[in-house]
Amino acid sequence: MKFSKMHGLGNDYIYINAMEEKVEEPKYLAMQLCRRHTGIGADGIILIKSSSVADYRMDMYNADGSRAQMCGNGIRCVGKYVYEQGLTEKTELYIETLAGVKHIFLEVEDHIVKMVTVDMGEPGLLPEDIPVISDNQITKNLPVKVNDQTYQLTCVSMGNPHAVVFVEDICEVEVEKIGPLLEQHKIFPQRCNIEFVEVITDHILRMRVWERGTGLTLACGTGACACAVASALHAYTTRRVDVILDGGLLTINWDEATNHVYMRGPAEMVFHGEWDIE
Repeated sequence: MKFSKMHGLGNDYIYINAMEEKVEEPKYLAMQLCRRHTGIGADGIILIKSSSVADYRMDMYNADGSRAQMCGNGIRCVGKYVYEQGLTEKTELYIETLAGVKHIFLEVEDHIVKMVTVDMGEPGLLPEDIPVISDNQITKNLPVKVNDQTYQLTCVSMGNPHAVVFVEDICEVEVEKIGPLLEQHKIFPQRCNIEFVEVITDHILRMRVWERGTGLTLACGTGACACAVASALHAYTTRRVDVILDGGLLTINWDEATNHVYMRGPAEMVFHGEWDIE
């Protein structure tokens, strides 16, 4: 089976052209391929498929085999893949996901996709949109206690669930310790992605993320979008911010006129390979 390894700011996935390759039981395939020491190693796998409602469809599986509705870094790489592999000449594409059809814009130089902007749609703020168990109409500063410490969560859906925790010093946060406890807290019926965020200025955020089904990753595109929305809701920043992640920088704009969130960032090809599935 042929595959490509790609990443967006270090958030790495294995991409398979499922229009040409036969993929059986992708849940178990993801668990096998994503192992860092005995497999290819990745945060998940993304299958690129044909679509009846868009140019292409992306199906995403986390490293633990669970499905994910959407991946901001992943969808940028899908755009780069289909363009650079000669599957399309379009620089504007519609990609079907479990979170709906997303509109993406490719910035191309000498036939190489350098940057991708994604219209991520409107953020979900109601508890049932996320989902999170809360009596508040918008879940801001929801107190959640783990390990005898209370964390204030602001919850946002970007097609998948996110909980944003604002902190004074991100370097002091034990992400690998606190992240999984919040991810699997009983208030999140579908588990949750957890972002820890330090406000640097009114237009710069520093973020670290514990991803649902994967763990600590270098970046999360939907998470960066959720952080931008949460910080604007709290009036900590403007609606357009640069989000600094462990793997690099994303520019997020929560457009006031449309209520849509736009994400701009890079996508990188690492290598092509072939896996003996037998």
